[in-house]
Parts: sequence; structure tokens; C-alpha cells
Amino acid sequence: MGNTWQGIKAKATNVFGTNRKAHVAVAIFTGLNLLNYLDRYVASSVKDLFKADLGLTDAETSIPSTTFLVFYIISGPIFAALVDRGVNRKALLVFGILFWTISSSLAFFSVDFWSFLVFRTLVGVGEACYVTIALVMISDFYPPEKRNGVLIVFFIAIPVGGALGFVMGGAIGSALGWRYSFLITGIPGIFLSALIFFIQDPGRGAFDDASEKGRQASWLEAIKYLSKNSTYIWLNAGTILITFGIGGLADWMPTYLVRYQGISLSTAGLLVGAATVIGGVGGTVLGGYFAERLKGKTRESYFAISSWTALPAAGILVTLLLIDNATGVIILVVFSQILLWCYNGPINALLVNCVPVSMRARAISIYVLLIHMLGDAISPSIIGAISDATGSLRHAMFLSPATIAMAGIVWGFAWRINTFKNVMTHVPVDDTPNLTIRCDGDDIEIETPDVKRQSSDPMLTSPDV
Repeated sequence: MGNTWQGIKAKATNVFGTNRKAHVAVAIFTGLNLLNYLDRYVASSVKDLFKADLGLTDAETSIPSTTFLVFYIISGPIFAALVDRGVNRKALLVFGILFWTISSSLAFFSVDFWSFLVFRTLVGVGEACYVTIALVMISDFYPPEKRNGVLIVFFIAIPVGGALGFVMGGAIGSALGWRYSFLITGIPGIFLSALIFFIQDPGRGAFDDASEKGRQASWLEAIKYLSKNSTYIWLNAGTILITFGIGGLADWMPTYLVRYQGISLSTAGLLVGAATVIGGVGGTVLGGYFAERLKGKTRESYFAISSWTALPAAGILVTLLLIDNATGVIILVVFSQILLWCYNGPINALLVNCVPVSMRARAISIYVLLIHMLGDAISPSIIGAISDATGSLRHAMFLSPATIAMAGIVWGFAWRINTFKNVMTHVPVDDTPNLTIRCDGDDIEIETPDVKRQSSDPMLTSPDV
């Protein structure tokens, strides 16, 4: 037993290292990320309740989700720019947490569609501030080879928080009314924001090349570089598609279970929540694990595992929408969730590793803008509009597995094409010597006039410096 425990401890140390301050920071960020997604998904769990109370159509119930993400998208680059200009990151984090939790609680006082729309939209501003900065700070606590494992932990909070949103929102809404769902789940964040003061900011690029620390690429330079970064383009394309599909499912699945499977609102929230926890945690862990295991066996293992899991997930979702058996539907929801979450750690590790530190915050903010603007900002409203037009929510929801399958195809293409062979990329940054990457097979050589280093990691398609 002692040897087994020592083995587990050794593996954990290998993945996460021994930096206690970093572990504390990741724990706090993960807990707050859980609350972030809890507040985000409460609205989906009580959709039919506020629809009846405020006199809305299916499409109108999803418009607040769209405007939420529009402002989330707009706000992300603004906060990224503030970080790049040296504004205190911890102060911005506290602001973001307080702004989103107070706005979420204020939905309690909604009197019509417009007031509800405003309160839910403002939540997006605070959440954008938190997510943009938290992800950058986590990458600053760890070297590139450990970020995949750390990000798995951080992103496990998404399915767990979403599940708690479904469960708590449905239970509170059924017992006390939908308004209390927002009030009770929003208030804790006001107090939990104080946890940020227990985090020690490591500074930008603590584990990155010294020549990049303190440097700042302009937006024009960042966009020019990212538009030529094949890894960044492919991961964005696939994530836009899968986010569209998952966003539509997350927003409408509890309502679908109530309407088509005869399940009560509170039970639907509980079942979707449980499936999200089991599938989300399991999928996030398994995706990260197998992506690492595949590194020595296939080029672009992070793209490979993301493709291999998205395609069968789409098939399961089609089956789920065709059957009329509540038990079978829930079982299929769990299996589809496991597969749908496998991309999470690998794709986000690719995101932070494929760009230099001088433009990492901006790369993340652009990524957030694109995947939400073209993904889950519009999918719930589109599905709602199709449902209103056809009179069938079931038919409308087939749009989700279609886009998820397309994501699998995109990532599969990225996995198969040889983007490394005989490629030379230059990364210009103000006052910085050109960095040259020469790629031949799985060997990557990074050069500056003063620095030359090699990597055998096929995941680094551009310098993580």
C-alpha cells in the first residue's frame, strides 16, 4: 500500500511539480471557475419557469445567453489589453468576480424581458475578466510541459460547475421560484472573491524565455502572427464548431427532457447535472491522459485525441435524439459527455503553448472572442428560432451533433496534415530579434541570434517563449 501511494505521489509531482504557491493558486482559480460556470448555467435549468413568468417565446429565452456571450466576447480583449499594459491582475480578478456575481444575483429583480436581458448580459463582462486573466496567470505558474496536466484540473470545474448550476437551479426553482435560483447561487461569489488575495502573482512569463518577459506585442503584430500560426487556426476552427454544438445542448437539454421524456424540471436538472459531472470530469481527465500517452506514437496527439472523441460523440447524440426512453437518453447523455469533454485539456494546452508570452493574453482573448461569437453565443437562439418555426425542439437540436461532427473532421484534418515539414516561421516582436523555427518531422529547432534550442515535442508548433 505504501509503495502504491508513493507511486501515485511521484506521478503527481511529475505532472504538477512541487511549487506550493502555484498549487494554492490553481486550487483557488479552479474553485472560482466552478462558481463561474454554476452561475452561467442556472438560466438553462429554469428556462421554462421564467419563460412562463415573463411571457417569452423559445427564441426569447435564449437571447440573454447570446447577449451574455456577445459582451463576454467584447470584454475579453479589453481586459487582456489592460493586463498587457501592466494593470494589477489581482485587482482586475476581484473586480471581475464581484461584477459577475452581483449581476447574476440582480436577475432576482427582473420584471420583464429587457431587465432580465440586461442583468444576464452584464454577467458576461465579469466572467470575461476572470477567465482571460486566470488562464494567463495559471500558464505563468508552470513550464510548458506541465500545463496540460494543470489545465485539466482547472477545466474540470466547467462540467462540475455546470452540473451544480443545473442541479441547484432546478431544485431551487421548483421549490422557491426561478428568481431565487439566481439570488442564492450568485451571492456566495461576493464573499469568495476575497480568495484572490491569497494568490501570489508570479509575474508574466515566469517560465518563458527571458528575452520575451516584459515585452508587449501590438494587436496588429499579434493578429498578423496568429493568422499565420497553423496550430492556432486549426484549434480555433474546431473549437468554434464544438462550442456551437455543446452550447446548444447545454442550453436546451433540460427543457428537452421535460418536454419529450416526461421528466420533472427538478429531476431533469439533477440528471443533466449528474451526467455532466460524470462525463465532464471523466472526459477531461481521460482526454488529457491519452493525449500525453499518444505523444510518442503519433504526430499531433492533442489534435488526434480531440478528433477521435468528437466524431463518436456526435453519433451518440443523434441516437439520443431519436429514441423515446428516458433511461436510455440519460445513459447516452453520460457517454456523449465523456467524449465531448476529452478535447478540453489538450486543446487549451495547445492554445497556451503555441504562442509566445508577449502575445499570450491577446491570443487567448481572440480565441475566446471567436469560439463564443461564432459558437455558443448564437447556437441557443438559433435552435430556439428553429424550434419556434418548426414546432419541434427535437428537430432543432439535431444541429448540435452536426457541428460537433464537423469539429471532429477539422481536428482530424489538422492531425493528419504535415504542418511541420520544411516550415520556417518568423515571429516579429518590437525590439526583439526574429525567432526562427525549423521543423523536420518531430524535431523542432528554435533559433535567435543568441539562442538555439531543440525540442522533440511535436505539440510545439510555434515557440513557447
